[in-house]
Amino acid sequence: MKKKSLLITLGSFLFMNAFAQVSPDYSGGIKVKFDEEGKKYLRIISWVQGQASYNLDNESSDPSSPVGLNVRRARVLMFSKINDKFMVLTHFGLNSLNSNSLSPTGKGNGSQLFFHDAWAEYKLHEDHSMGMGLHYFNGISRASNQSTLNMLTLDNNRQSWATLGMTDQFARHVGVFFKGKFGKLQYRLAINDALTNTLETNSVNSLDDLSIGQTAYVGKKLLGSKEAGFAYAGYFEYQLWDQESNFVPFKVGTYLGKKKILNIGAGFFLHPNGSVNRVDSNTFEGQNVSLLAADIFMETPIGENGAALTAYAVLQTNNYGKNYMLGTTYGTGTMIYTHVGYLLPGDMNKGRWQPYISFQNHSYDAHGDNQNRLGIGTNYYISGNNAKLSIEYTNRSGISEGNMLTLQAMIYL
Repeated sequence: MKKKSLLITLGSFLFMNAFAQVSPDYSGGIKVKFDEEGKKYLRIISWVQGQASYNLDNESSDPSSPVGLNVRRARVLMFSKINDKFMVLTHFGLNSLNSNSLSPTGKGNGSQLFFHDAWAEYKLHEDHSMGMGLHYFNGISRASNQSTLNMLTLDNNRQSWATLGMTDQFARHVGVFFKGKFGKLQYRLAINDALTNTLETNSVNSLDDLSIGQTAYVGKKLLGSKEAGFAYAGYFEYQLWDQESNFVPFKVGTYLGKKKILNIGAGFFLHPNGSVNRVDSNTFEGQNVSLLAADIFMETPIGENGAALTAYAVLQTNNYGKNYMLGTTYGTGTMIYTHVGYLLPGDMNKGRWQPYISFQNHSYDAHGDNQNRLGIGTNYYISGNNAKLSIEYTNRSGISEGNMLTLQAMIYL
């Protein structure tokens, strides 16, 4: 009976979304021009991702209903230029709206819109700019700067957003950033004011809340802004083949064979005294947080029939402080992540398939076991990245275990 309910739910979901109308000649969203040349304009982009998930282990909070529905993302992004020197960008929306985060009148925390980005930018030179505000010019890796419009996999590797809720608001910092390029070398650098109200301040609000030997990522809260106020981030990549745009910070997951890309990157995130360790009853130490990564991204067309190969791999070392661990998302140790996808031959306007596989391994100094995650799925492109269906099976093993089947539909205009 449960399997029958699953098939009905997923079948209905596919039917409703398979006939969504998206123009095959989509040309970049709504653009309002304020002059004849189009140099002064306002551009608006909107997208929605809906999901249906099935817990194959039947370990949901309601065992009689292992199928869950949620609005994974609902977003609006706008940016405007008054001349070639200045740009303002705002990005707002919500995430993971489901039966548990909905509220009777839409006023609950989980159902509220909030700003993801809000920054102003000034062009210093043809190839170099700076800006300030709530921004997404992150360090560490390409995956830490991933766009949610064109991911190869159903979703981004969660552990790559390695500062989310620790020093930033949903992977965005308030700070000053610099971006640009020197030939084939692109860079982004940022100085950020670290978050005070972190994921850990619910349980650690004073030094006395720390047990002997415990490390908590609450340096700014407990040591003050002078000791742990600022964090520093950067990412550099050398682009050997086609050059990617750095107009906005959001990194493309797949170009669907329209570009030939080979990038080698390296990045960092440094937060002096970001964590606090209790050595004994009377001794507390501030500990530096340092996250370092090296990665490689490749996409290349194959033959003349529209096929393409996309691959990504990252090695990341995480130091959040001595034996630090919070769940399986944050922990001092080493992470390896990779994914590979193959776009099958065909006409993009008639529907295309792109099977893929992903794997992550995360080791922790504080725990003897690793955390592994295997993902196997496929994308079906109704109209390129503007309208697609994705289905993915994921298996978690190690510290936490589980099996999940997720179907996602996305449209952006």
